[in-house]
Amino acid sequence: MRASGILLPVASLPSKYGIGAFSKSAYKFIDQLRMAGQKYWQILPIGPTGFGDSPYQLFSTFAGNPYFIDLEKLTEEGLLTTEECEECDFGDDPRYIDYGKLYKYRFALLRKAYQRSNIDKNIKFYEFASENAYWLDDYALYMAIKDHFGGKSFIEWEEDIRLRKPEGLKKYKEKLKDDIEYHKFIQFLFSSQWSSLKTYANNNGIKIIGDIPIYVAFDSADTWANPELFQLDEDCNPIAVAGCPPDAFAPTGQLWGNPLYNWGYHKKTGYEWWIKRIAYSFKLYDVVRIDHFKGFDEYYSIPFGEKTAVNGHWEKGPGYDFFEALERQLGKLNIIAEDLGFITESTRKLLEKTRYPGMKVLEFAFDSREESDYLPHNYDRNCVVYTGTHDNDTIKGWFSSIPQEDRNYALRYLNNDGKNPDNIHWDFIRLAMQSVADICIIPIQDYLGLGSEGRINIPSTVGSNWRWRLLEGEITDELLMKIKEITLLYGRR
Repeated sequence: MRASGILLPVASLPSKYGIGAFSKSAYKFIDQLRMAGQKYWQILPIGPTGFGDSPYQLFSTFAGNPYFIDLEKLTEEGLLTTEECEECDFGDDPRYIDYGKLYKYRFALLRKAYQRSNIDKNIKFYEFASENAYWLDDYALYMAIKDHFGGKSFIEWEEDIRLRKPEGLKKYKEKLKDDIEYHKFIQFLFSSQWSSLKTYANNNGIKIIGDIPIYVAFDSADTWANPELFQLDEDCNPIAVAGCPPDAFAPTGQLWGNPLYNWGYHKKTGYEWWIKRIAYSFKLYDVVRIDHFKGFDEYYSIPFGEKTAVNGHWEKGPGYDFFEALERQLGKLNIIAEDLGFITESTRKLLEKTRYPGMKVLEFAFDSREESDYLPHNYDRNCVVYTGTHDNDTIKGWFSSIPQEDRNYALRYLNNDGKNPDNIHWDFIRLAMQSVADICIIPIQDYLGLGSEGRINIPSTVGSNWRWRLLEGEITDELLMKIKEITLLYGRR
């Protein structure tokens, strides 16, 4: 069925206290999606972020981001006071997140909430901890030890615990018992609040499209607790890491640094860890976008220690065998495959075999030198169309920066005389909406007609990414009615 939705990261919601959260603003946004006739809310990964604040470099592939816990809800429950929250300095610019200040104050407040919680008398907490012990025990221990060592990567910990020797595990579990429970408490709050929000969305006819990175961060509970899953040496150092080869946009390639999977080991276990990961993702989300789908067909391997991606090479991934195992264990899954970039024939065949919808991004369509698969007249129905993603400029910012030849090409395609550039975003939204793609997702910045100031991420850069936020009142009833009108016009009900 034809449908549409809006891309808006949780962090970008206009909640109080410095960052978007599972707050009243999130519930209000769901109401707005319903009013606008939308069926999907697409978000970015919601795990705990590390250095650089990227939602694609997480301390755990299972855990939730403590920043998203609604502090107002904790004041209603008597675990915090409004005065305590308002005394904290979360930054004075509602448009951009100040992660340094968040880190300084958020965890101090959550620790106060934990100390007042009487969590040891909460049956629901123990049920949650027991049900999720397969990941929660290692994660809470990992975070407690990380705090103990001043935030250092696990590779810098003392050997007894870095290598998970029995005596080291025993020592730190006893020594950090209270801290371990505190991190479990945070995850309990996160899970409770997210479950309530997702239920509200589903009850209002809105499905959540979640997002999982193919790789985990090296400095993560996943790597530390399960070194056998990755290409690591006996000291837990990576043998090779992930990235992308050089191309026209990155002359020395992209060096991501994530540990690569030991796919031979995964196959021997029947992909047990991956099946648990995907199953858990479908508890959190209704639809799952898997980032970097190409990596399941073949992945780029860069020797550990290289300064660039130039000396990498391609290795074969698990291929269809992996997806067959997933479907055998979990049934038919609502997965979106992120198949952007240079896609080989073998990756294309793998996507066809899985029958997952791929992605079409209009910003990639208008190269005046060649025909593109991203042009709407080349789509089939089984795909998801976007004006742009979290990694792209806004449609307005992009259009103003491309070569004149490409701009002219796009204008001809849009049947636009170019005399009213202020409304160019609506022409691209209309183009996406009227395409045959089963699902159409538009970033909220494009509905608002924002320029490059609304961009969320510039890949391969650090310092100013993942900070943009929606302002209170920016989504007006007039805008919602306009979105609904164009949605109904093109049969996306």
